[in-house]
Amino acid sequence: MKKYHLDTIAVQAGWEPKNGESRVAPIIQSTTFKYDSAEELADLFDLKAAGHFYTRLSNPTVEVLEKKFAALEGGIASIAASSGQSATAIAVMNLCSAGDHIVSAGTIYGGTSNLLGHSFEKLGIETTFVDQNASEDEIFAAVRPNTKMIFGESLSNPSVKVLDFEKFANIAKRAGVPFVVDNTFPTPFLCRPFDFGANIVIHSTSKYSDGHACALGGIVVDKGDFDYAASGKFPGLTTPDESYHGLVYTDAFGPAAFIAKARTHVMRDFGMMMAPMNAWLTNMNMETLPLRMERHSSNAQKVAEFLAKHPKVEWINYPGLPDSPENARAKKYLKANGGVMTFGPKGGRKAAEKFLNSLELTAIAIHVADARTCALHPASTTHRQLSDKEQAATGILPELVRLSIGLEYAGDIIADLDQALAKI
Repeated sequence: MKKYHLDTIAVQAGWEPKNGESRVAPIIQSTTFKYDSAEELADLFDLKAAGHFYTRLSNPTVEVLEKKFAALEGGIASIAASSGQSATAIAVMNLCSAGDHIVSAGTIYGGTSNLLGHSFEKLGIETTFVDQNASEDEIFAAVRPNTKMIFGESLSNPSVKVLDFEKFANIAKRAGVPFVVDNTFPTPFLCRPFDFGANIVIHSTSKYSDGHACALGGIVVDKGDFDYAASGKFPGLTTPDESYHGLVYTDAFGPAAFIAKARTHVMRDFGMMMAPMNAWLTNMNMETLPLRMERHSSNAQKVAEFLAKHPKVEWINYPGLPDSPENARAKKYLKANGGVMTFGPKGGRKAAEKFLNSLELTAIAIHVADARTCALHPASTTHRQLSDKEQAATGILPELVRLSIGLEYAGDIIADLDQALAKI
């Protein structure tokens, strides 16, 4: 597409129907595709020609979503996956092997923390978690000769801390490795990490991108600007891949080497592809993403201001509040602050449980970032697999309640929270 505004890209990118074709991108619910000659199919397998031959690697419906996301983030290509966790795993496995190392912000989603700190550690990939508010030199001290990526979340889940992109981008440059950012909570409409030095962006599309809690998915987007050959740290991309007839990805695909390897190697072998139906639903729902992010953000600002003044609220964390320690960074990197916040009611964990059990309009749900307002107690749910020490390191306090503000009328949301707080 031409260089249109993001609002236009959200509606039209990825599918440009030809004369007589369907206006809406179709669902190609097929695992395989027919060709007229063995030679054509052989060329696809040898990566000499572009096309679809098996949905584990690519699918026309999934490709529509991949093109849209690449356009929205400003990347050269992307690959869709079955979940946000899968997207993170693809990025890690594409860059790291046994014996390698990752430096990650400590304030990240509990599932990602567990994936990096436990599951990948068992496979020989170690992660050092750092205080993202530490100085650049303090964080850089965690870098090792075998470090292969610097990782952080643009807006952390659930503590909604804003990443200092400039600092982390400088650390990645000094280390000579890619800067990988999870941009799930802001979406490209509130933040575009490539504009602030990121090289690779990932999303759980199950959250705001889908926005209706109906389709799991994840995506990895590559800006295409990291020079793997010059780095000398990524032999998987710069030396012959014996599982692909000695193909060298950087030679064959240039700036698109990362996504090419992610698709033809990682996705081929591990098979965490996105289903065509989920891609179709996500693509359809993304057409309204700009409008939804505006409403999520405006509703959340009103709710945060209400909670900040409530006598039964001990503390609240939302970047849009003027006295938030995240406010300055939010103004620098975010166009608005999204719909997620955390707060602690007075009375500790028991008060938090009483509050949750008293909600009427607001649902208690594991999910976050969709059209309906919901609440969660992370310490006993999403982060319960972490030790008390690990929970504290990621900002999870015993009384912490995560609110995901939906698209309902703000006054109704506030009234529900007010009546629940009154019962503490």
